[in-house]
Amino acid sequence: MSSQPLRLGLAGLGTVGIGVVKILEREAALVAARSGRPVVITAVSARDRAKNRDADLSAFAWETDPVALATRDDVDVFVEVMGGHEGPAKAATEAALAAGKHVVTANKALLAHHGQALAEAAEARGVALRFEAAVAGGIPVIKALTEGLAGNRIKRVMGVMNGTCNYILTRMQAAGLPYQTVFEEARQLGYLEADPNLDVGGIDAGHKLSLLSSIAFGTRVAFDAVELEGIGNVSIDDINLADDMGYHIKLLGVAQMTGRGLEQRMTPCLVPAESPLGQLQGGTNMVVLEGDSVGQIVLRGPGAGMGPTASAVMGDVIDIARGFVRPVFGIPATQLTPAVPARAATPAPYYLRMALLDKPGALAKIATCLGEAGISIDQMRQINREDQEDDDAIVLIVTHKASPADIEHALSQFSQTGVLVDRPVAIRIEEV
Repeated sequence: MSSQPLRLGLAGLGTVGIGVVKILEREAALVAARSGRPVVITAVSARDRAKNRDADLSAFAWETDPVALATRDDVDVFVEVMGGHEGPAKAATEAALAAGKHVVTANKALLAHHGQALAEAAEARGVALRFEAAVAGGIPVIKALTEGLAGNRIKRVMGVMNGTCNYILTRMQAAGLPYQTVFEEARQLGYLEADPNLDVGGIDAGHKLSLLSSIAFGTRVAFDAVELEGIGNVSIDDINLADDMGYHIKLLGVAQMTGRGLEQRMTPCLVPAESPLGQLQGGTNMVVLEGDSVGQIVLRGPGAGMGPTASAVMGDVIDIARGFVRPVFGIPATQLTPAVPARAATPAPYYLRMALLDKPGALAKIATCLGEAGISIDQMRQINREDQEDDDAIVLIVTHKASPADIEHALSQFSQTGVLVDRPVAIRIEEV
């Protein structure tokens, strides 16, 4: 074992940062044994020095400016757990790489927006830029893709990658509560980001999917090409109707390379209730990786929280302590190809729910639109609700397999029939 410690500069003393401090307090000997050298924090940075953080920080030097922390002579690894894809996080990460420091980050937004430039900077200086904690909390999915499955051509990446959305959807189902009630409950419990749309709008999960896509398919990170749809339009009616049919609704990410280009979508989907994804409860995440040689691998675990995310940070730190430096996205950044975005085209059944004027011929007009779009109906029924208007009819339609383009065309034609009361809901049924 080397007596020379690996020295960390820790920027951000929120939940994850304090989790890192506590792991090193509690498991210093174990970390040193597994690293082959001691690992110590030498300096920290946060906005408010006086805040009570339930941890002893007195032994660490303090920098109010994270850029100053990133360039200190007594820092070998800059650990960035501040968040934000611009401002101090970006400036400090760039400064650390320019100074020849290794970087470990939990910041998925930073990498989703600036991953290519940061990867090129790290590799040009021969230093590591690691981000296991940025995707799926404590699940070691980055390591699985870049190391364990490195001998596979990845065919598809799929998963539930935002614990808050999964909590909301499973809580709605279990308690029979409407979306807005559970949304407020999640806010009170502190599960939502300061900007809730990052969670419920699918943006946070979309960041993660774009990073996994880059590693899986050897492309430059292309977050702007991810097809995003949040869970705000999913009603308790949808939850209950899906359950009746043997499905659960999940915010599901899917990425695959096709002959037309890279498909990336993060959208609500119906999945079989008995499937691993369908059984996923609460804030748990699950990532499914499909390789040409290995087949399907399922990784399940906590998607956030102090312990799981700090665990992922420390996994990266220990690899650096061992002297392991690999290309950021699995292959050299200069060899990553620009992603050619492609809209999803694989046919699938769809769940359609709509409120129609309760008058003769209304449903026939909808059926005509589907027929003209080349879409056949598997099942159709009218739903009675206590709160619906007397002149409304709630209609559920499940289609046979149809292309997304045909579904979009049919929806556009629905709006011209004059029988819709509000915007219809269309959710893909994913056989996983």
